[in-house]
Amino acid sequence: QVQLVESGGARVQPGGSLRLSCAATGSFFSINNMGWYRQAPGKQRELVGVITRGGSTNYADSVKGRFTISRDNAKNTVYLQMNSLKPEDTAVYYCNAVVIMGRSDYGYWGQGTQVTVSS
Repeated sequence: QVQLVESGGARVQPGGSLRLSCAATGSFFSINNMGWYRQAPGKQRELVGVITRGGSTNYADSVKGRFTISRDNAKNTVYLQMNSLKPEDTAVYYCNAVVIMGRSDYGYWGQGTQVTVSS
């Protein structure tokens, strides 16, 4: 069984910063892409950013230049550094990982962590 455990969500003022973490635990060979998604009230879940095992990244236009995704393959952990936060960044943030087990890969989601940007 694979679990993704997120941490770091909080309430922060506009212009502030937060760092989210997501650690994958369980029995698997390795992890391909890892990413962060978010879902605001009344909206669909959207991609925030994704990082390959080799470290290549891709971001949503709305967070480019403000958010940075990174990972530590030895710890099976992905991070999301969020700077210059705006009220519209308020959402539940979910971690996603594509895990390789045997000859197949499987997608897993974390339980979500709340980020609230408000004065």
